[in-house]
Amino acid sequence: MTISIKINKNTQSRINLCDFNNIEFGKIFSDHMFRVDYEDGAWKTGEILPYGNINFSPALSSLHYGQAIFEGMKAFKDENGRPQLFRPLANFERFNLSAERMGMPTIPEELFMTGLSELVKMDQDWIPTKVGSALYLRPFMFATDDFVGVRPSNNYTFIIFCCPVNSYYPKPIKVKVEEKYTRAFDGMAGAAKAAGNYGISMRPTMEAKKEGFDQIIWTDGREHKYVEESGTTNLFFVMDDYTVLTPALDGNILKGVTRDSCIKLLRDANYNVEERHINIEEIATAARAGKLLDAFGTGTAALIAKIETIAYKNERFELPPAEGRKVSNWLYDTLGEIQTSKVEDKFGWITKL
Repeated sequence: MTISIKINKNTQSRINLCDFNNIEFGKIFSDHMFRVDYEDGAWKTGEILPYGNINFSPALSSLHYGQAIFEGMKAFKDENGRPQLFRPLANFERFNLSAERMGMPTIPEELFMTGLSELVKMDQDWIPTKVGSALYLRPFMFATDDFVGVRPSNNYTFIIFCCPVNSYYPKPIKVKVEEKYTRAFDGMAGAAKAAGNYGISMRPTMEAKKEGFDQIIWTDGREHKYVEESGTTNLFFVMDDYTVLTPALDGNILKGVTRDSCIKLLRDANYNVEERHINIEEIATAARAGKLLDAFGTGTAALIAKIETIAYKNERFELPPAEGRKVSNWLYDTLGEIQTSKVEDKFGWITKL
């Protein structure tokens, strides 16, 4: 089956308005986007068209009932200037898992990948080449019924747009362990990349920022005892014997593509990686004893976000200086080199366009 896509090219590029040396994350968008609608039980013909606003009804069902999901991906250039994607099929698979959990239609792989690939090729001049930069890709889908009533929508729109970005966290971050609010609970949609999961995190994060923190560490909803994830990343902790701990995928946290990539890299380098429930007291005890060598978050936007401070109850734990951290610095460099084809991709993660 060959997917046919309409092309409506922007006649006036805005790339001259972008200062690639000073990009604020998520505020500059490339010339085009990909759109395809789901109607009458089927996906229609996709179209690449100029990036711009979309019209919708005040009764749009996604606004009222939250059927909205998204992904975060990145495109890079290799050393010859050729565009490439990092693990796009992993994001595709997770997107459809989110769709299933939210009662939305899944999207065919060929439609997803063809639209994504053609869009990135068309806007490849927008891919920055500065170290730590990339073209961020945002596939998302939302319910489009013009109807007020609690039921799954019959119609949906899928869109991908792109924005050039630098680092999400330009410096190490301070985090606070959250013990009041809950992000997810057993049987809920914590593993889905659903818009509502991020909406409920806004107030707790705002409160933490008023206290001088950059992000929060979510704990389980039952006891606020076990580490889950941060507001924008999965979490890793490096103990003094270089055992690396990360919370197990128990249905309440996101199945991070960068998380999985880091685990594979670490195990390939003979690190002992334990995926399990992690009691926050275990982390606090290690930090008090000087046995917590490193802590960091992983995610598409952040890549590797080093944590410099962890606040838990009435204590603040200061971690070793970021520049001397063996594990997180190695992962940051190695992932960046694979994503830009500076080193061999022995895992088959790169898709050339």
